[in-house]
Amino acid sequence: MVPIKYHLAEDTIDRGDIDALVVWLKTYPRLTKDKLTVEFEKKWSAWLGRKYSVFCNSGSSANLLMYYTLLLSGRLKNKKIIVPSVGWVTTISPAIQLGLEPIMCEADADTFGLDLTHLEKLLIEHRPGAVIFVQVLGVPNQMSALLALKEKYGFTLLEDACAAMGSTYRGRNVGTFGDMASFSFYFGHQISTIEGGMVSTDDKELNDLLLMLRSHGWDKDLDTERQAHLRAQYRIDDFHSPFVFYEPGFNFRSADLNAFLGIRQVDKMEWLVKRRNENHLLYKKIFRDRFYFQKYDPDSMICSIHFGMLAKDVEERRAIVRALEDSGIETRIFSAGNLGLHPFWFNRYGKFSAPMADRIHFSGLFLPNNPSLKPADIECIAAVVLKSVA
Repeated sequence: MVPIKYHLAEDTIDRGDIDALVVWLKTYPRLTKDKLTVEFEKKWSAWLGRKYSVFCNSGSSANLLMYYTLLLSGRLKNKKIIVPSVGWVTTISPAIQLGLEPIMCEADADTFGLDLTHLEKLLIEHRPGAVIFVQVLGVPNQMSALLALKEKYGFTLLEDACAAMGSTYRGRNVGTFGDMASFSFYFGHQISTIEGGMVSTDDKELNDLLLMLRSHGWDKDLDTERQAHLRAQYRIDDFHSPFVFYEPGFNFRSADLNAFLGIRQVDKMEWLVKRRNENHLLYKKIFRDRFYFQKYDPDSMICSIHFGMLAKDVEERRAIVRALEDSGIETRIFSAGNLGLHPFWFNRYGKFSAPMADRIHFSGLFLPNNPSLKPADIECIAAVVLKSVA
C-alpha cells in the first residue's frame, strides 16, 4: 500500500490547543456542559453575525434539532419540505424520521446547490411549508434569488452550512441566511471541537425551543424571564420546576471540554479561512481550462474543506482516482453524489434522477484542501491529476 502523502482531511486542533487543554484539565474543571459552552455559543454568534447559537454534539444532531424545532414551532403551513439532491444524508433524514414529506430538487449547474428553476416549479406544484438547502462545499447558493423566492412563496428556510463555515456571499457570512442554520465542527471541517455542531438563528422563540429540545425538553437553559413565564403558565411549583419537561426533547448536549477547544478554534478562524481560500483559488487557476468545478458570485469568498471537481465521465474519474491513490493522495466521491440514488431514498420514494445531480454522482471527486498545504503541494496534487488524463 502506498503511504499517504496528502490526507484529504486534517485535524485543525493543533499542539497548542492540546497543550492548553492539558493545562486546563489540570485545574480539574467541570467537563460536562457548563459556563464554557455558553461562552463558546456567544463567541460563535459574535463571529458569525447572528443573535443566538446553540451548541450540540454534532452537525447531524444540529440538523435534527433544527428540523424538530421547526416542527414544534407551529410555523409550518404543511409538512412538505423541499430537500437538495446533493448534500449529506443527515440534511434529509430528519424529514423522514419526523414524518415530514421530503420532495427532492435538482442541483444547480453552477453552485451545485438548489437549482432555482426546478425549485420554483416544485414551489408552485407543492406549496411546501419549508425548504432546506446546503451551501455545497462552501460555495454559496444564488442567495439573492433564493431569498426572493422565499419572500414570494412564504416558506421557512433552513440552511445547512455544516461544511461551509467562513464562506461569504456579497460580504455576508454563510449561515446567516436561513431562519435557522446548522454547522458541523467535525474532524477536518473548517474548525473542529472533536465532535460538535451548532444551530444559529436571530429568532428568540426558535432559540428557546432549540435550547429546550437540546436538553430533554426542560427549561434549565432558558433565561429567567422565559422560565418564569413557562412555570406560571403550567403552574409549576419551585420543588418540581428543575425537572419539568415541556417538550419531548433529546439529549444533544456537548460538553465544556469540547467548548474549550471551540473557543480557541474561533480565534484561528480568519487564518484558516484565508489558507483554504488561497488553495481553492490556486486549484481553480490550474484547472480552469481542463475540468468542470463550481462557479459562484464574484463578490463571494470561498472557504472549502476540499476542492470539488467533475471529470468528463466515469472512466476519466476512475483514471484520476487511480493516479491519486498510486501517488499517496487521498480522494473520495463528491459529497455523497446524488442522494436520490441512495437506498435510504429510493426504497421510500423511488429513484431521483436529474442531469446535474447525476453528473456530480458519477463524475465528481474531492481533492485535499487543508490549511497546512502550501502552493507547491497544491501544484503537486494538480500535476498528478493532469498527468492522469493527458
